[in-house]
Amino acid sequence: MGAAFNVNATAIVINRTGLLFVGPSGWGKSMLAFTCITEAKRMGLAALLVADDQVFLSKRDGEIVAECPPAISGLIELRGTGIVKCESAPLAPMHYAVLPGSASGENRLPPDNDIAHFAEDFSLPALRLLANATVPLAILMAKAPDIGR
Repeated sequence: MGAAFNVNATAIVINRTGLLFVGPSGWGKSMLAFTCITEAKRMGLAALLVADDQVFLSKRDGEIVAECPPAISGLIELRGTGIVKCESAPLAPMHYAVLPGSASGENRLPPDNDIAHFAEDFSLPALRLLANATVPLAILMAKAPDIGR
């Protein structure tokens, strides 16, 4: 296992698929992740928070693993609402990075095989999502049908 580094992100797991929401402060990472957890549970899928705001990433057996600092375990901040408790897992492998999409302009359509790079040898396939997505999990599953399997 390599050294862990901290990223400002929100990590969740839908069944066995890890999703790492990464973007600028105020983008809505926590709310989008929480909405995905809620959608998944309504669909009868297992869904857990791993970490919100601070996520430690490390490599284990060739996989990128997200881990939660113990002080914030099971807590997620929903902007304008406050901090709420959420069913959680202490760590989980990550499979996709969820990044902000662009509603207009030259980057409206993200490149095929979009990749998010975090550090040397730390990259994940990227899925783009608008902050105002009303059914974010459905959108992510349309782009990556293996989510939730």
